[in-house]
Amino acid sequence: MPETPELIAETIVQEFSEFGDDWTLKYEFLMEQAIHLEPFPDTYRLDAFLIPGCQSQVWLAVERTENRYHFFADSDALITKGMIALLLRVVQDQTAAAISATSFDYITKIGFHNQLSPTRANGLRSMIQRIKQTVV
Repeated sequence: MPETPELIAETIVQEFSEFGDDWTLKYEFLMEQAIHLEPFPDTYRLDAFLIPGCQSQVWLAVERTENRYHFFADSDALITKGMIALLLRVVQDQTAAAISATSFDYITKIGFHNQLSPTRANGLRSMIQRIKQTVV
């Protein structure tokens, strides 16, 4: 059974806190998160899987196995790809109830809300909204 979204989020906050106030290192770590995404299946690289409201192209697809949701994502921009990877770490293979209850407030705890441009912040909100919509 996977860890709870809350425990995973706490781990993420702890990982980012190790960099203190050094946003160069935090952004490098964020971009490294993109490496952990599974390869995005070409069958999902369609407009129907693009997330509207993002500055970059971001694709998000989900497959349901029993009562758990497995996400696939990709982006044409490394920072955005790292952001979606960070979001998916918390919800990957979780139940609909766990995903719906996830607040994603760990993003604020990390401090990204103060660092993102308005267009990237809008894209981040769109990604979170799409994740939650997939399990309703």
